[in-house]
Amino acid sequence: MDMLSAAFAALNQIFTPPFRATLWKVLALTLAVLALLWVGLDRLAVHFLTDPSWFPYPWMLTAISVALGLGLFVGLAFIVAPASSLVAGFYLDDLADLAEAEVYPPDGRGRALPVGQATWLAAKFALVSLAVNIAALIVFLLPGFNALVFFVANAYLLGREYFELAALRFRPLEEVRELRKRHALTLFLAGFFIAAFVAVPIVNLLTPLFGVAFMARVHQILAPQAVTPLPNPAPPPSLRAQG
Repeated sequence: MDMLSAAFAALNQIFTPPFRATLWKVLALTLAVLALLWVGLDRLAVHFLTDPSWFPYPWMLTAISVALGLGLFVGLAFIVAPASSLVAGFYLDDLADLAEAEVYPPDGRGRALPVGQATWLAAKFALVSLAVNIAALIVFLLPGFNALVFFVANAYLLGREYFELAALRFRPLEEVRELRKRHALTLFLAGFFIAAFVAVPIVNLLTPLFGVAFMARVHQILAPQAVTPLPNPAPPPSLRAQG
């Protein structure tokens, strides 16, 4: 399977019933987060705009209101991807397991990450996505250059982070880092597929689902001979005694 085939296979998988079940959860929670942000920022803006000492002339109030409304809309457009990444972060292991079911045999799939590591990955995904989109927002007013920065930064960071998730289910962190360095250019190019999702409004809500499904396949392409799933943690002594 080549990179393009892996991308099409991942795209098809995110619309299968198991993935759709998670998709609706992610969409509902993401929209709830965005709605709360909108209400909070709107209330904050209204608080300052209703103070007559700030804007003594009515036309100033109108102009500022329009500018803030447009700014809020553009700002939230850039926050959609980080918000969906944060929400989807709590389902990353479930999504990875579903993706691996189409790539590996039943006894060859990875193991669920420890709760602490999974939580850290979820937070890191959101922070990386937020940082990339803030950088893109800063260069938004630079014609031509902004699109280049947006795609290059997203390709590098998202390709790196999603591959790390896929690989950590099979191998320790030190080996993942070595594998990532060895295939840095390939992962950078693979990241452009994920960056394309981030660049399209509304569609970027699907980025975490596509990224997980895609990188599970990329990991299998880059290191098929080295896939040796880590053992699941041993059950507590009390459970062993019961068995």
